[in-house]
Amino acid sequence: QLQLVESGGALVQPGGSLRLSCAASGFSVDSYVIGWFRQAPGKEREGVSCINSSDESADYADSVKGRFTISRDNAKNAVYLQMNSLKPEDTAVYYCALSLKWFGVCVLRRGIYNVWGQGTQVTVSS
Repeated sequence: QLQLVESGGALVQPGGSLRLSCAASGFSVDSYVIGWFRQAPGKEREGVSCINSSDESADYADSVKGRFTISRDNAKNAVYLQMNSLKPEDTAVYYCALSLKWFGVCVLRRGIYNVWGQGTQVTVSS
């Protein structure tokens, strides 16, 4: 069974940092495109970051470039999202997702991701 479990969401103040974890089971994270998405109340789910299946290169939404970093730990079979300089507009439920049909260079397109975690809440507020 393919499964992704997010953790690390919390209430943080603007300017703070948080690291989200995505623990994978049933597959190896080094073999697939993995993405992070988020969904705020009343808004559609949007791509945040993704990492290539072939190497460690990644893509980021313009809104998080320079602040967020995606990484992969193959030994732990996990993917992380380091979030720095958090802003109130970063408040959302964050999901990690696996693509079973897209290999190589990742894309932040919801439709290519087949397996989703349950999400973890990130709230940025003073």
